[in-house]
Amino acid sequence: MKIPERTPVAISSDSYFFEKDKSNSILIMGVGNYLMGDEGIGVHTIQALSKIKLPDYVDILDGGTGGFLLLSCFEAYKTIIFVDATMDGQEEGTISLIRPKFASDFPSALSVHDVGLKDMIEAVYLMDHVPDIHLFTVSIKEINPMTIELNKNVEASIPVLIKNILELTEELHLEKS
Repeated sequence: MKIPERTPVAISSDSYFFEKDKSNSILIMGVGNYLMGDEGIGVHTIQALSKIKLPDYVDILDGGTGGFLLLSCFEAYKTIIFVDATMDGQEEGTISLIRPKFASDFPSALSVHDVGLKDMIEAVYLMDHVPDIHLFTVSIKEINPMTIELNKNVEASIPVLIKNILELTEELHLEKS
């Protein structure tokens, strides 16, 4: 049976986070609600990344709508790159990179999972190990419930976003080598 092109697949390039040392690996985690249109850009990006050959030091994870169940990832990885949607008033598909140090550093309008993601980040700063966190955001205009379709400008940002993510992972890997 052939899986339809738009059917999401649970993505984790290594679902056994603790079976091997991840201290030299970089986790790319897409967050968002796949069923809310542009709000799911993080998950769509992880889906696209799953179809290309990634460096051995890169793991990917569909983080969905976040939550405290993802805290184990923060213990396993020294570096995590988030991909998420933001309603920041910029043109749809605009890509930004920020280095949040606290939940308050995240964009103020991280759409429907705002509270869960910010709460999770606050909890991370209470842990003994705090990873190096990078956040790529893609600007969206609205949330469209019960659709997996992306706005054309948001969808067109995915190849550029992947290029930016891979460049950052290479730079971070070289810094640590």
